Amino acid sequence: MAEDLVLESCDLDCASNNRDHHTADVGCTQLIVRRGQPFNVTLHFSPRGYEEGVDQLALNIQTGPCPAEESGTRAHIKLSDSLQEGAWNASISSNEGDKLILSIISPPDARIGLYNISLEASTGYQGTSFHLGTFTLLFNPWCPEDTVYLEREDQRTEYIMTQYGMIFQGTKTSITSVPWNFGQFEDGILEACLQILDTSPKFVKDSNRDCSRRNDPVYISRVVSAMVNCNDEDRGVLYGRWDNLYDDGISPMFWIGSVDILRRWRKFGCQPVKYGQCWVFAAVACSVLRCLGIPARVITNYHSAHDTNSNLLIEQYLDQEGNKQKKQKDMIWNFHCWVESWMARPDLEGGYDGWQVVDPTPQEKSDGVYCCGPAPVIAIKEGDLNVKYDVRFIFAEVNADVIYFVEQKDGSVKQTRYTDTVGQSISTKAVGRDNREDITHNYKYPEGSEDERRVFEKANKLHGSQREDAVPNNFDVTIKIKVSEGMDKGKDFDVRALINNHTDVDKDCRLTFCARVASYTGKIGPECGMKDLMNLKLEAQSEKEVPLQVLYEKYGPVLTDDNLIKLVALLYDSSSTDILLAMRDIHIKNPDIKVRVLGEPMQKRKLVADITLKNPLSEPLNDCCFTVEGAGLTEGLIEKKLDYTVEPGQEAKVRVDLYPQQSGLRKLVVDFESDHLKAVKGHRNVIIAPQPK
Repeated sequence: MAEDLVLESCDLDCASNNRDHHTADVGCTQLIVRRGQPFNVTLHFSPRGYEEGVDQLALNIQTGPCPAEESGTRAHIKLSDSLQEGAWNASISSNEGDKLILSIISPPDARIGLYNISLEASTGYQGTSFHLGTFTLLFNPWCPEDTVYLEREDQRTEYIMTQYGMIFQGTKTSITSVPWNFGQFEDGILEACLQILDTSPKFVKDSNRDCSRRNDPVYISRVVSAMVNCNDEDRGVLYGRWDNLYDDGISPMFWIGSVDILRRWRKFGCQPVKYGQCWVFAAVACSVLRCLGIPARVITNYHSAHDTNSNLLIEQYLDQEGNKQKKQKDMIWNFHCWVESWMARPDLEGGYDGWQVVDPTPQEKSDGVYCCGPAPVIAIKEGDLNVKYDVRFIFAEVNADVIYFVEQKDGSVKQTRYTDTVGQSISTKAVGRDNREDITHNYKYPEGSEDERRVFEKANKLHGSQREDAVPNNFDVTIKIKVSEGMDKGKDFDVRALINNHTDVDKDCRLTFCARVASYTGKIGPECGMKDLMNLKLEAQSEKEVPLQVLYEKYGPVLTDDNLIKLVALLYDSSSTDILLAMRDIHIKNPDIKVRVLGEPMQKRKLVADITLKNPLSEPLNDCCFTVEGAGLTEGLIEKKLDYTVEPGQEAKVRVDLYPQQSGLRKLVVDFESDHLKAVKGHRNVIIAPQPK
């Protein structure tokens, strides 16, 4: 009888496997592979090698606390002559003496997660089991049979592999970009993402059922949407707050990446990190989805509606001075961020594959939980309100009508309806560039087109005919707001109300023109500029310009970190008793942060970055601090506090040492904080040359 086959060692070939599976950026100390794609394991036997016909080998592969074949969480694999795709399979690719190389493949619909792998070896009637190690299995956008398959390589690079990005903020007429370090391959992030799944109430309630559903990106993205926020007291990642009271945590405006947030959450026992707002929720969800292998990108929707009563109408209540009234519940956010994830939707009847909205910001509950999506973007565009999940809510965010009710002092109410206010300049980062790509056309047809009318009628019918067909506003007098260039923080600037009388008669009017600081969620703060003209004469067929000066001494002390001011102009036409309304949000620009890289950027070689910011304000800056991070450039957050006061016109300067661990294009992201100037962002792209061999 032949000697027993004894396993001396096992090499999971992490370096070569991870490189082939596009996971090498995580490192080569753990095996991380993608489903539907082969990987190799090398076995060393002693004192003799494997003999075909004498030895029988089989593999056991399992995941989750209750692995079972019927749940898809356990597989018993006998060696085949060649790899068979579509199921767990293994074959011998090389047999040289005491070294045996096995090629293993998972099905393209395998459950993702951390797996244990063991070997059963039997010779004659004797059998022995050997534990080979663990590996992590991810979704595979490179595999055509995987439901997250993405055909274009440049898109796979952008939406899976790229660890940095730009998130768009500001206003629809003054769009600004904020750099973000997604860092999905940084140390500890994969472990944090898997822990998010294992902390979910769905796992806690029924771990077997939860793990059995981890083959489905629809299910996974829904869990991620719920777990990035903590509003269900589910030990989620981020605590949302919008009241500017952040002293017991970190302001949402401070963050420049997801890595520190996910590491904090994991380090402190899954306690929610304080604090997040919509772009932080979206960016962290994007990092988690990319890490798990689901293509994802952050989206910004300008003039984003929050329809609290699901009637596809946003009711706004104002008094005669343009102040919002307390009974208002519906909101129009200046901008709102969510995530799109790419996947097929076999759970729906055809036509809904592709980009899906996943929104982790806690707004309304879905199936009793604060999560939203995945909602097919094509369903939103077509007005298919009953499609899973949450299409109705997102349709309102980009397509609701807006009615302004202006209550006059005598108690009467005038109303004005707008059909083209909500859902503007929907934006995401372009593939391979930092530029903005406008994707509004993915969400809605052009205003006034036949297709737009068709979708309106369909949504109207699905909603129960509660929406009215809007009547255009035809006024004898029109008003709009113009702004000046160079609205930089620290400067005074002028804005103007332009009023046109299109009739052949003179008009007597009253104009209230007001500037108030605002948050991006539409909440209005103190007034910082006001003009009330009781007797404004408008000559026939003429235009009148009314300027309003906005002074830094007025807006500076009350401006929020959002740097937003809302302008409201209300014109009362005494002859027709019409009330005309013009509104505009303006974004006050922070100073630029300059980043200069010294030396030749090369992998594994020290690099120095000089970072400067000039104080644009009339007052000195104290408690100044630069925070720097970049995937592949820094070990984590680097804080540099200044021990001096930065006087008006002077520069704040720091020097930061970098140690690039990876080659290729990298982004260094910078935040600056002080007592009078906060949440200033900057970045620098750095191309790191590979280490010479």
